[in-house]
Amino acid sequence: MDKAAFRTLAETHRSMVYRIALNFFRNIQDAEDATQEVLLKLYLRADPFDSQEHARNWLIQVTLNHCRSVWRSPWRQRVTLEELTAAIPFSRPEDGELFRTVMALPEKHRTVLYLFYYEDLSVREIANVLKVSETAVTSRLSRARKALKDEWTEVLNDGI
Repeated sequence: MDKAAFRTLAETHRSMVYRIALNFFRNIQDAEDATQEVLLKLYLRADPFDSQEHARNWLIQVTLNHCRSVWRSPWRQRVTLEELTAAIPFSRPEDGELFRTVMALPEKHRTVLYLFYYEDLSVREIANVLKVSETAVTSRLSRARKALKDEWTEVLNDGI
């Protein structure tokens, strides 16, 4: 890949890659490391992309695969959710509670919620990226929304 094409893609998608990694790891340092690794893989990629959408989907898939690989590593150090939440400033206390509630969901629920609501991917695009059927994505989204609603209702009833 030539430097100009890499620079354009890196500037366009760096924050998306970082947010996906942060969503996965719940750790700022690991998310930054993953972002660098994914961008290095992008730089070393020889084949050009067919379109911007192809590049974006490739980056999402590579980011998720890299994060899963690192997560399974025996060298991985886990950080508590409280440490992560303390590192991120929220304008309202409810925002921090909602963040903690979403981050407490299982990874496959967090991932589909994030890709659908924050990256604005369609169900079809998420299915392509995650290499699952559209029905599976719809089912995961439904279960994730229900789990989030149940947990959030409990948080609100306990008082923020």
